[in-house]
Amino acid sequence: MLVREVMTGPAITVRRTDPVRRAIRTLYDNNITAAPVVDDAGHLAGVVSELDLLRGEFEPDPRATVLPAQGAHEPLPRRVMEVMTRQAVTVTETTDVTTAIDLMVGKRIKSLPVVRGEQIVGVVSRRDLMAMLARPDDELREAVAAALREQYPSGPSWEVTVRDGVAELTGPPHEHADHIADVLARTVPGIVRVKHVRRSP
Repeated sequence: MLVREVMTGPAITVRRTDPVRRAIRTLYDNNITAAPVVDDAGHLAGVVSELDLLRGEFEPDPRATVLPAQGAHEPLPRRVMEVMTRQAVTVTETTDVTTAIDLMVGKRIKSLPVVRGEQIVGVVSRRDLMAMLARPDDELREAVAAALREQYPSGPSWEVTVRDGVAELTGPPHEHADHIADVLARTVPGIVRVKHVRRSP
């Protein structure tokens, strides 16, 4: 399964020069935990997370100036560029979902920008992957059967069952058609594996 089948797009982004408080509102209003950061040309400049923004809002600002009369510190508005992670880990639309999961686990991150060249086309998050895996087996079975009917409206045909995300295709052996059916079933978000059960012609 490829990232393009489970990602959320278009991506919600923030700008390098946005105030931290504005970026906080963007993440909160859109119910997301992180967002790609873009420069003036719209190219990926980094990623900023909830934690980055909270630190930016509450940690002492080293740029704070002292007012001579009161001896108090005047905080300056912080910008996203000061708190973001500059080395963004990205994937493409054709990255395998298992690779994306490995990156999330290995890097301890919750989401990955999806890029096409220099263009940001979406984001794949843990929530996207959880939503994929949470689809009921009956819904997955209907989606697999529909994909097979679309490809083979007049046969061959398979009996489709799905249990815990594993699709089982039962039918007589058709080597070439079975391979295509396998690929089609795997494109259904939520199908994690495909099994073939041979039935005598």
